[in-house]
Order: sequence, then C-alpha cells, then structure tokens
Amino acid sequence: MTENPYEEPGTVRVSVCMATYRGARYVGEQLESILAQLGANDEVVVVDDASPDETVAVIKGLQDPRIRIFEVAKNQGYVRSFEQAVLASHGDFIFLADQDDVWMPGRLEAMLSALEDTDVVASNFAVLGGGSRNGVPELASADSSRYLRNILGVVIGYRPYYGCAMAMTRRQAEIFTPIPHYLVESHDLWMALCGNIGKSMTHLQEPTLWRRLHADNVTPRGWRSLGVILRARIMILRALVEAARRTKAART
Repeated sequence: MTENPYEEPGTVRVSVCMATYRGARYVGEQLESILAQLGANDEVVVVDDASPDETVAVIKGLQDPRIRIFEVAKNQGYVRSFEQAVLASHGDFIFLADQDDVWMPGRLEAMLSALEDTDVVASNFAVLGGGSRNGVPELASADSSRYLRNILGVVIGYRPYYGCAMAMTRRQAEIFTPIPHYLVESHDLWMALCGNIGKSMTHLQEPTLWRRLHADNVTPRGWRSLGVILRARIMILRALVEAARRTKAART
C-alpha cells in the first residue's frame, strides 16, 4: 500500500487563499463550507484588509487551527491581499476563495482531480438562492485547450474567469506571483492568462460553488464607462506580455 505523504505532520496539500474586507456577515458560512472539505494538514490563509467591522473576530471565533490570518493595518486592495495570501501559503495546490460564497460539496476533490493534469483549473458557479447569473456566460470544458481563443476572450472581456472558482499548482504560483504592480483589479484574469499562455488550463463545466451576488460584491456588474473599459483592456494587454515573458522564463 502506497503511503500518503500528506498524512505526515506539517505537510500541506491544499492552501485556500482568501482576502477579506467587511465580510463579517458572510465569512463564517463560507469558511465552514471550506473547512468541511479540507484535511487535517491543509490550511486557509486569510489576509484581512483592515476591516472596520467584526470580520476578524468572526474568523477567530471559529477556533480552527487550520486558519492562518494576517491583519494589515492599512487597506491595500483585494489584489494585493490575494497576492500576500498566496505568497504566505505552503500548499502544493492553491485555491482562491471569496469571503461571501459557499463551496459545494465535492468541490475540492473535483478541482484537485483536474490539477493532476493541468496547472490551472477554472469552474463555473451557481448563484446562491437560485438567482440569475446576470448574463454572465459559462465556461465550456470543450474550450479548455483552445488557448488562443481563451486568451482573446480575456483580452476583449468575454471569457468568464473568476478567481473564486479557480485553483492552481504550486509551480504555477511561482509564475502568478508577484502580481504586476499595475494590476489593481482582475487578479483572476492574470491567473487565466498565465495558465492559457502556458497551455495548462482546464475548464470544469459543472459549477463547484454557490456565488453570493449582493450590493457589496467587488466584481462590477453594472455598465462601465468607455474610459474605464479602455484602461482595463490596456492593463490586460500589458499583463498578457508579462505572462508570456514569465512563462518563457520558467521553461528555460
């Protein structure tokens, strides 16, 4: 019988990285859904972005030793908080998680199974309570290896990659971090660019989490001005060039 190396004390298989801010209302439910699927040696790395509410107290109130929480004194934005969490993580497989969603049972193993053959995996989501996806398209498993099409979709804004529905290997995290300084949003699209440029992306067509859509969500759902859209596309084009550079460097 082959021994499982992850049963050894101190050996971390999975790191779930979460950025929190004003999340007291929902973060407890989300963490419980995550912790129920983790092993004894896995971890949740939380970076709280100077929340003025009881977010930290709720997290600490769970009293779970698998949670490691870092509190920053001054708000740095969610992209830097996710970056900090990934850099502080120890696991071989790294999941990103939002503070207000709920993981579906079986999500962890479905994503880990995909990561046996790829460096980045992205799934779809269902809306908590059965609400509308507000016109957000779904990822198709058939598009997993259509890397150029996926990259084009990221650049023009129609490929629905969401960090809360993504995971990556430790090897990919070395490319993912540090996140380029000019990316003040869209860490998930950066992750998708790196995976597709490296030709190591898998789409899971089935949803693996319930996403909570509410007024305080970070992801913009309304119309954006033309200027904002253009700045965002330029930022993504810069990220595309950087992702290609890093991927090439990692292979040499």
